[in-house]
Amino acid sequence: MNTTRLEAFSDGVIAILITIMVLEFHTPHEATLAALRPLLPLFLSYLLSFVFLGIYWTNHHHLMHMTERVSGSVLWANLHLLFWLSLIPFTTAWMAEHYHEALPVAVYGLVQLGAGMAYGILYARIVRQEANVKLHEAVGSDWKGRMSHIAYALAVVLAFVWPTLAIGIYALVALAWLVPDRRIESKV
Repeated sequence: MNTTRLEAFSDGVIAILITIMVLEFHTPHEATLAALRPLLPLFLSYLLSFVFLGIYWTNHHHLMHMTERVSGSVLWANLHLLFWLSLIPFTTAWMAEHYHEALPVAVYGLVQLGAGMAYGILYARIVRQEANVKLHEAVGSDWKGRMSHIAYALAVVLAFVWPTLAIGIYALVALAWLVPDRRIESKV
């Protein structure tokens, strides 16, 4: 089967996840800047997660653009990715409320690590099913993906010592991926 249904479904899920995250914002009872101050941790957590979801959405788009067909194993690998992404709204809200506490910050990182690994599995399934040399050449050794996994794992451990530093590492990983993957764009 071609990729259009998988893309449409994935796009819809990601759009819903972004909507769920923004629903965590509650209107302040006062019309002052001081009333917005308590929302700052939620806004920053939302911004970070919005960027992560945007990164997955754009890279997923590029990946599907390089894919001609999907098999059952690719569909399941995609669902595996969507499972991890679907946990982002929960972990975002939890981390926003408890950003100085280890467990919520570590769980946020575990979900990001799970999503990153699931994306890697999806990529591997696509390359294997199609013997997609063009895609494999575009991504290469995927050092950026492996470094992201290492950074997430390190941040999860650091969350139990210094949660703010762990959040900073998550933000650095997001910054590293903010620009769409030029390796794939160059091969299209």
